[in-house]
Amino acid sequence: MNAARPPERGPAAAEAVAGRIAGTVRADIRALAAYAVAPAADGIKLDAMECPYELPETVREDIARAVRDAALNRYPPGGTGALDQDVRQAFGIPAEAGLLFGNGSDELIHLIVQACCEPGDAVMSPWPSFVYFDMAARFDHARFVGVPLTDSLELDLPAMLRAIAQHRPKVVFLALPNNPTGGLWPDQAVQAIIDAAPGLVVLDEAYQPFAGQTWMPRLPALPNVAVLRTVSKIGLAGLRFGYLAGHPDWIAQFDKVRPPYNLNVLTQAALRAVLRHKPVLDAQAARLRADRAPLAAALAALPGVSVFPSAGNFVLARFSGQPDGNAVHLALKTRKILVKNFSGAHPLLAGCLRISVGTPAENAALLAALQDILRSH
Repeated sequence: MNAARPPERGPAAAEAVAGRIAGTVRADIRALAAYAVAPAADGIKLDAMECPYELPETVREDIARAVRDAALNRYPPGGTGALDQDVRQAFGIPAEAGLLFGNGSDELIHLIVQACCEPGDAVMSPWPSFVYFDMAARFDHARFVGVPLTDSLELDLPAMLRAIAQHRPKVVFLALPNNPTGGLWPDQAVQAIIDAAPGLVVLDEAYQPFAGQTWMPRLPALPNVAVLRTVSKIGLAGLRFGYLAGHPDWIAQFDKVRPPYNLNVLTQAALRAVLRHKPVLDAQAARLRADRAPLAAALAALPGVSVFPSAGNFVLARFSGQPDGNAVHLALKTRKILVKNFSGAHPLLAGCLRISVGTPAENAALLAALQDILRSH
C-alpha cells in the first residue's frame, strides 16, 4: 500500500486553498476579524473585567469534590432542575419567569438573534456597546443598527425612539450598565424603549452586581422583556455560564435553537458547589465596588485624563493630547499591564482605555505606571 502523500506546500498550494475558501466561506465572515484575547502570562490583567480575587480554599475544595463525582462518561442531563432551583435562589429570579442556560451570555445572545431574525431583520442597540450584539446579528444574517450615544457617552433617547420607529427591530439589546462606557441608563428611558419596541427587549445585566439595581423583579410585569446575565464578572469567568430569564413562552422558543448538551457536567457541578458559598461572591463584588471610586478619582487626577461615570467593575478613561490612548496602551503593555484599548473602535471612544478594577496592589501598580508614562512625555 502506498503511503499517503504529504500535503503540497508553497505559493501554488496556498493560492489553491485561498481560492477554495473564497468560494466557500461567506464574504462577510471572511471580512471579519476573530475575537482577540491578549496573552497575559506574568502580567497584571485589567483588560477583561474579570474578578481579580481567587476563590477561598474551602470553596475550591467543595468544587473539587463536586467535579470528582461528575459522570464524565455520560452526557449532561436533559433537564437542569436542581441547577435551575439553585440559580433562581442565588440570583433572585421570579418564580413566574422561564429560565435558559448558556455557554456564557454570548451563546444566549446568538440564540436570541437566531430564533427571532430572518435575513435582513433589524437588531438594535445604543452604540458603542457590547460588541457581540453586532457580531451575533452579522452571524445570523440580521441587520445591526447601532444608535450613537451622545458626545458625553450618554443614551440618546430621542434618537433611539426614532430608530425604533424607522427600523422596527425584532430585538433591542440594552446593556445595563453599558460596556465599554460604564453608563447606567435611567429607568424612565429604559421603560420608554420597552414601551416603543415592537419585538423583544433584552436587558443585559452582565455587570449588575456592581450597579446596585436590577430589572429582574419587574420581569413578571414586562412580557416583552428578557434579562440576560453572566457569572463571569463575579469571579467565575472560567466557568462560561450565562442565564436568560423571561416570560416562559419566550424561553420556550429560544430553547428550540439551543444546542443539545450545551452546558457540560463540569460547569454544572462546579457552579452548584460555588453557589453554596454565594456570600463569598457578594463580598468580592462589594470590594470591587468600593475600590472603583478611588481608582476613578486617581485616574481623573492625572494630567490630560478624563474619566466617565461607571456602574460596572471597570472605568473608561480618555487620554487627550500626548501621549494619546494608543501610546499609553502600548507603554502599559511593555510594562506587562494589560488594559483594553478602544481608541480605534468608534469615533466616540477616541483616546479611550477601559480599565478593570483590580486588587489594591494592581490598581497602585497601574497608577504608578501611568504617572511615569505621562511624566516621561
